[in-house]
Amino acid sequence: MIRLFHRLARDVRGASAAEMALVTPLLLIIMFGSFELGNYFFNEHTLVKAVRDGARFAARQSFSSYPDCSTVTTAAQDATKNVVMYGYLSGTNTLTPNISAANITVSTSCSATAGTQTMLGIYRGRSTGAQIVTVSATVSYRTILGSFGFSGLSINLNAASQAAVQGI
Repeated sequence: MIRLFHRLARDVRGASAAEMALVTPLLLIIMFGSFELGNYFFNEHTLVKAVRDGARFAARQSFSSYPDCSTVTTAAQDATKNVVMYGYLSGTNTLTPNISAANITVSTSCSATAGTQTMLGIYRGRSTGAQIVTVSATVSYRTILGSFGFSGLSINLNAASQAAVQGI
């Protein structure tokens, strides 16, 4: 009996399979975590770029789209939201998953100075100074692992961008 025990103790034929069985869950967690992290950064980058493009688009609207320092016309808001969602004035495929017009905010404010510099140029005749448009979006992040039934992760993607209205 002791001889059989010694022989079994020295036998290493199944050691690789046992080690692999112990390490496989950790490797899967690292692999799926890497996919999830990459997907998060991709969606965040897409949203930031879309909001930046939306602010750039909104800044190139005429001054009549911004009647005062706190109002943006509905047409300018809708067009800007479409640029943020689709990359164009109209479309069907959204750039960022889970985004809708309700997630996007378009607001404006005025600034007569930038630091100690008084606004001149195209803003010279405007008593309120430069019109600044702010586009922001908050979208709930859709996980890759959510497709496999894992839930409970409630992370929001946030982005904001500002641009001076050029009145073109």
